[in-house]
Amino acid sequence: MNVEQARFNMIEQQIRPWDVLDTSVLSLLSIVKREDFVPMAHRSLAFMDLEIPLPASDGSAQSMLAPRLEARLLQELAPARHEKVLEIGAGSGFMAALLAHRAQQVVTLEIRPELAAMARDNLRRAGVMNAEVRQGNAAEGVLQGPWDAILMSGSVAQVPQSLLQQLKVGGRLVAIVGQEPVMRAERITRLSEREFRTEILFDTIAPRLDGFPEPAHFAF
Repeated sequence: MNVEQARFNMIEQQIRPWDVLDTSVLSLLSIVKREDFVPMAHRSLAFMDLEIPLPASDGSAQSMLAPRLEARLLQELAPARHEKVLEIGAGSGFMAALLAHRAQQVVTLEIRPELAAMARDNLRRAGVMNAEVRQGNAAEGVLQGPWDAILMSGSVAQVPQSLLQQLKVGGRLVAIVGQEPVMRAERITRLSEREFRTEILFDTIAPRLDGFPEPAHFAF
């Protein structure tokens, strides 16, 4: 496989047509080597428009998001060089690497120990020094905010209020919210101590983040 040609095709044929037009994001995707964050067994899939399986000790389905969705989420979060960013769901560490090139400091939280170890190793090998992987459940833990920006790298039924309270005033959170077959990427901006603004960005589907509650279903 011609890796650089495959990377170019990914950017030009998958990502740019999906309304990712921020040149800094497109340039970053040509710099950060996505294939280095893909499990060896699936390295040939690194640039394809699909979710890539990640190993899970309990046999459950975990995956990297498709490249175009990763790029779009990064564009919508728009981290800045002076900002402190929290990612929920480290996966293989690729999104944390992208965020680290744009932000001052990144903390990525992963509930699964084996994925936290993978992300930590991948980031170390890639020479990313300003991203820290922590193992834990974002739905339960103290997240040491406030944060300038929070990215949820997966979907949730709804964004917990406890997570929104971790944002600085003026900070924003990007997440994919809803139930299949209807999910939407949202950006929630904290306007004041008590006021938040929610923007609907685009429709998509993404795997669930572990650890967040599902709405109760009532049977009559």
